[in-house]
Amino acid sequence: MLEEIRIGSLGVIESSTLELGPGLTVITGETGAGKTMLVTALGLLLGGRADTGTVRTGAKAARVEGVVRVDGMPDFAAAVEEAGGEVEEDRVVLARNVSAEGRSRAYAGGATVPVAVLAELTQPLVAVHGQADQHRLLAPRAQRDALDRFAGDRVAEPLARYVELRARLLAAETELAEVSSAARERAREADLLRFGLDEIAAIEPLPGEDAELAAEEARLGFADTLRAAAERAREALSSESGDPDALAAAAEARTSLESVRDHDPEAAELADRLGELTYLLSDLAADVASYASRLETDPTRLASVSERRAALTALTRKYGDTIAEVLVWAEQSATRLLDLDDTDGRIERLREQVASLRTDLATTAAELTTARVAAATTLGEQVSEELTLLAMPDARLTIEVRQHAVGAEAPGALKVGTRWVRFGSSGVDEVELQLAANTGSPARPIAKGASGGELSRVMLAIEVALAGTSPVPTFVFDEVDAGVGGRAAVEVGRRLAELAKNAQVLVVTHLPQVAAYADRHVVVEKSSDGSVTTSGLTVLDPEARERELSRMFAGMDDSDTALAHARELLETAAPGRALA
Repeated sequence: MLEEIRIGSLGVIESSTLELGPGLTVITGETGAGKTMLVTALGLLLGGRADTGTVRTGAKAARVEGVVRVDGMPDFAAAVEEAGGEVEEDRVVLARNVSAEGRSRAYAGGATVPVAVLAELTQPLVAVHGQADQHRLLAPRAQRDALDRFAGDRVAEPLARYVELRARLLAAETELAEVSSAARERAREADLLRFGLDEIAAIEPLPGEDAELAAEEARLGFADTLRAAAERAREALSSESGDPDALAAAAEARTSLESVRDHDPEAAELADRLGELTYLLSDLAADVASYASRLETDPTRLASVSERRAALTALTRKYGDTIAEVLVWAEQSATRLLDLDDTDGRIERLREQVASLRTDLATTAAELTTARVAAATTLGEQVSEELTLLAMPDARLTIEVRQHAVGAEAPGALKVGTRWVRFGSSGVDEVELQLAANTGSPARPIAKGASGGELSRVMLAIEVALAGTSPVPTFVFDEVDAGVGGRAAVEVGRRLAELAKNAQVLVVTHLPQVAAYADRHVVVEKSSDGSVTTSGLTVLDPEARERELSRMFAGMDDSDTALAHARELLETAAPGRALA
């Protein structure tokens, strides 16, 4: 709920503060005094479009602040904190600055936020109704939204299921179209994969085989050179021709040290180490001889290895840098080929899925229609009762829920029951408010069957009917009583007071009959020093309120007759006030 609004340098208002509370607050004043500046200020506070023309002449910027009490609104408080703002003592300060140069800044809980974020934050707080909002009520979508809001869970539950089913259906139909149109490309891809897998299967490469064959090919290609080197090494270690060799030299050195080992422990240790070296040289000489004996020139094996390596290289040119990568490609391609080979089966499964989803969607759409028709009957009756209380005793509001029939092949067609109808994001229903203003007159769309004053009362009647289901804590009505007078004006005031029993209501009005039902009466007063015009907001006490009502009656605040009428009207309205 709004507790306070502070306005600075906005239009004719230089600086003013308005304290608000529960119940019905009316704002009155002479024409041109700046009553609508309060609505403009609220619009800025709610993230509306900024107009530099509203900045007071000579001022650098206009500023609007609002204090919102957030107890009972945990979602709003959480959203403010998520945006970086603070909630202090269950209150949040919202603000908007508009400079004369056109720059605009928004604040929520002390934090600077984008204007779009401010609009999103405040959207659940206030519902503003004016002449433009009456025209918005003429839009079919707005009428359907009003009906759904009134129906509550009766419509919300099947609507949520419908939205989820529709999203799944559209996704399945999109996938089916893509798979069907890509069938030829998928078949071509499958052929390429199958060719590659057959080529790999024919060669049957083994992990690491390419590295092993490369080493073997190098060994076979240099067999003679390797064998000659090995023979020279063996001869150096252990000569068969009697030439000096490493083994004989080591043995002689050991013999020399062995002869003196008893005279010095260190000499004995060196003799032992030479003994170990002799054994190692003997083993090494045998291993080198064995290696040399195994090195044979084998042209047939060399040709076989070279041929195998060439086959493996052909694979690595196409499917991977190494045989390991080739095998990974083969594994992945085999999985992909299974999917591609199942294209026909996949198309069939998608068709079955689409058919099943369409059946479920049609069933849910029918449930949604049934719920809307039931809610339309109830809402029509309640609004008609409200119109009776608003001095339209013969008026009857009916709400038609219908579907748009289309051909079976038309885009967006859904078979519901035995009929093909168009389906959209909110169901298959089109909702239209129709008004029969007088007995015997046919019901016509409210855009054609209601005058300006009647439309104002229809909108008010709908808001009263929806008040119990609306989550919005504050309603603002900007001269919705235009075109209304006399007894009808009294009833408008009475119903606004009724609405104010469940919500905070602010009304800009020029009718004393409406103002009399206010729990708080604010007047916009204009003053001028001859060069600058300024307006301020003043909450009236009972005596000042009588004078303001008499001015609204007769254009004079000192007329005894008008004052008497004002007192009588205030006394008559007192029992019907929201806070009475």
